[in-house]
Amino acid sequence: MASTPHTAPAVKPANPNFSSGPCAKRPGWTVEALANALVGRSHRSKPGKARIQRAIDLTRELLEVPADYLIGIVPASDTGAVEMAMWSMLGERGVDMLAWESFGEGWVTDVAKQLKLADVRIIKAGYGELPDLNTVDTDRDVVFTWNGTTSGVRVPNADWIKADRKGLTICDATSAAFAQKLDFPKLDVVTFSWQKALGGEAAHGVLILSPRAVARLESFKPDRPLPKIFRLTKGGKLLGEVFEAATINTPSMLCIEDAIDAMEWGMKEGGLKALQARADANFKVLADWVAKTDWVEFLARDTAFRSNTSVCFSIVDSGITALDTDKQAAFAKAIVSRLDKAGVAYDIGAYKDAPSGLRIWAGSTIEAASLSALTPWLDFAFAEEKAALTQAAA
Repeated sequence: MASTPHTAPAVKPANPNFSSGPCAKRPGWTVEALANALVGRSHRSKPGKARIQRAIDLTRELLEVPADYLIGIVPASDTGAVEMAMWSMLGERGVDMLAWESFGEGWVTDVAKQLKLADVRIIKAGYGELPDLNTVDTDRDVVFTWNGTTSGVRVPNADWIKADRKGLTICDATSAAFAQKLDFPKLDVVTFSWQKALGGEAAHGVLILSPRAVARLESFKPDRPLPKIFRLTKGGKLLGEVFEAATINTPSMLCIEDAIDAMEWGMKEGGLKALQARADANFKVLADWVAKTDWVEFLARDTAFRSNTSVCFSIVDSGITALDTDKQAAFAKAIVSRLDKAGVAYDIGAYKDAPSGLRIWAGSTIEAASLSALTPWLDFAFAEEKAALTQAAA
């Protein structure tokens, strides 16, 4: 096959890690940040508990969590935190399940097919769209993702949640926390994992409970067995020690130290608003590129719903959209592969269950300069792959 005439850009991103999870480490991170981790020590030792408490305290400070909300570190990443809340709290009343991408769909499956609750309303939208939030009844329990990691669609705010609601709101905020404004007074359960906006390590989740959520735990006993790692009460009372640095099972002290390092960096950057501003600035780099590029568009249709972290793109060039679905997917994967091999961008393919295209993490740990360097490479890779496709068809 003849070579194509396009010239590769001269500058590569300083950091090619644009994965949507685990995400890029904070700028300047090296493994030396973990030098003082309490490896080989019990997490229940006095210094071990002190480091866990430090991670909890930093979470409250950096994320601006209300003083009367509880924060715990739990097993199994964000998934574990969401499952713990759903299995422990749902069933007291009807529940509205919101889904517009893969992870929201997963929570629907768990509630409808595993918990098998009798009164479940499923409110859905396709990829790139958001359900009609005005149809949600917050006098029922509500389970939703704040930011759809696999679709790049987020809720614009929490105005649709009543302040005097009777139900609980369970919010999977894993790709929103630290980069988007969470309205805590409207949220009763908030979950996330360090591996997203903090660029931390995987396997641990963070569970934040409002006083209303605690009241539900102490007043409602589910009619189902709960595995040990899901149990948040004993004898009808909250296991308060879970939120006081005594974790349900053994955490990795390396991961704890890494989370502390990331949050201390966030505080030095200027706190929550500074981290949100970094993500917004990163998104603007990508939005400016899309505005002048005719072969790509945001998967999210509405500007108000577009994520500033997990930014998803569709390839809209007419020559590519004319192909069948499998060939469109193969074309997108070829762009991803080309940039991976060039050491320019890693892990930027669309999620396996999402429409074909690209997904670029633009959260707070990404530098805007890296995204500015990436966009010419995206254009180059597209041009190369389209030329190769044209030559193959000739």
